[in-house]
Amino acid sequence: MERESMEFDVVIVGAGPAGLATACRLMQISKDANKEITVCVVEKGSEVGAHILSGAVFEPHVLDELFSDWRNDAPLKTKVTDDEIYLLNSDAHSLHIPNAFVPKTMHNHGNYIISVGNLARWMAERAEALGVEIFPGFAASEMLFNEDNSVKGILIGDMGVGADGKPKDSYMPGMELHAKYTVLSEGCRGHLGKQLIEKYQLDAGKTPQHYGLGFKEIWKIPAEQHTEGKVVHTGGWPLNEGSSGGGFLYHMEDNQVAVGLIIDLNYKNPHLSPFDEFQRYKTHPLIARILTGGERLSYGARAIAKGGLNALPKMSFPGGLLIGCDAGTLNFAKIKGTHTAIKSGLVAASTLGEALIAGVEGGKDLDCFGQRISESWLHEELYQSRNFGPALHKFGTWMGGAFNYIDQNWFGGNMPITLKDETADHAQMGLAKDFKVINYPKADGKLSFDKLSSVYLSNTFHEEDQLCHLRLKDAGIPISVNLAKFDEPAQRYCPAGVYEVVEEAGEKKFVINGQNCIHCKTCDIKDPSQNITWVTPEGGGGPNYPNM
Repeated sequence: MERESMEFDVVIVGAGPAGLATACRLMQISKDANKEITVCVVEKGSEVGAHILSGAVFEPHVLDELFSDWRNDAPLKTKVTDDEIYLLNSDAHSLHIPNAFVPKTMHNHGNYIISVGNLARWMAERAEALGVEIFPGFAASEMLFNEDNSVKGILIGDMGVGADGKPKDSYMPGMELHAKYTVLSEGCRGHLGKQLIEKYQLDAGKTPQHYGLGFKEIWKIPAEQHTEGKVVHTGGWPLNEGSSGGGFLYHMEDNQVAVGLIIDLNYKNPHLSPFDEFQRYKTHPLIARILTGGERLSYGARAIAKGGLNALPKMSFPGGLLIGCDAGTLNFAKIKGTHTAIKSGLVAASTLGEALIAGVEGGKDLDCFGQRISESWLHEELYQSRNFGPALHKFGTWMGGAFNYIDQNWFGGNMPITLKDETADHAQMGLAKDFKVINYPKADGKLSFDKLSSVYLSNTFHEEDQLCHLRLKDAGIPISVNLAKFDEPAQRYCPAGVYEVVEEAGEKKFVINGQNCIHCKTCDIKDPSQNITWVTPEGGGGPNYPNM
């Protein structure tokens, strides 16, 4: 098909903090050098920030490198005033851990509780004022390549294709966006980034990337239960017996709190339901006493990349760069990835700007980007936290926590050993017959809720009549393999009720409710047969998070 095309110096996929930082800095470089650089950002969400979900406690120092005047209007309103960590040792008891015994990376003095979605919206306004073209509602569906196998740009997905694969009356063909350099900043487990990592073997010699599934809800609570600026982190219950992770409760402005649970996706029991573990978490007295009498305003879930330096791929390829959570720059020891994502974007922009101003031909592998990353504070942070996740995986919450306290507080993250986790998360799944079925309590409608009412709060929308964006490599595997061996865990690990096993005419059938998908990518990560591939649906589809 002959398609229309547009030419840019740089095309950026994803209007998150990393991509927008790249765009803003490129335009600053363009102005300083008095040389025009054309930059386009495409965003699959209906608007900038619609698909962004994060805790989040944010380290603001990175903004000083981008905008010296950010304090005038950036959406950073709630400074951390109190920092507490608890170990939940049962469903009714907790142990407060004094700050003196907490890894220093968990301290949050000087940080802010923010909505990363709102931060992205603010950065987008700054980018457009600098001359960046931003196209929300357009999904990058495919990579385009030159004859020499370098990246040429991206293809925007067709609109108006029915579930049968045929054009509808509303059909509109996608456009090709060509660029000298293409930057992928799609967020965790970006589907184009995943393809390029495999195509160019960017992860050669690295440990497998590891992931967690993060849940978040925003509640409006009674004023007497609210302490603006307070940050609470927890470990332990309800996660035990082969599962790990941690919870959080952040007191924001306007009597609102963000409550969430991150569950490591290396868990073994196929009967485990991450969604239901989160619902249980909110019933613990430590959390319930804050939420009781409040109103749940929003819900969402998203995978996070937590493999750190050990899993960080080569971040350049012929014709482009891989940045932010698409590469896996999150600092798991801090449970923070926004400041590191922005820093990766700043380094990317300086690398691209230098090449463009010098007239370097497009399509080259700017492998100096990796060297520049290694010389930045971003690499230093990731190096110092390289043992954090593997220690928890190998030694558990108690012993792993003790190891990390010694590593971070005594050695400053420079202990002369490097722990590694060489087993991919999906390969950790055990057989259903070897684990007990978990009977979760019924939702009470006050603290705990069902999946469908939760998805409703995510404002998720997809056109009903469109190609399913959850692709099976083999349609028979869910029943013949996954159901037989693992009791088809997709029914439980999906936080949005997308996957079901139903019985029709006496036979089991695997059903995909793609319209429920909140784009968390868990199925792409955790499916034990690696049979599910997440691709972008029509642009604008998915959740519409207001303040997440």
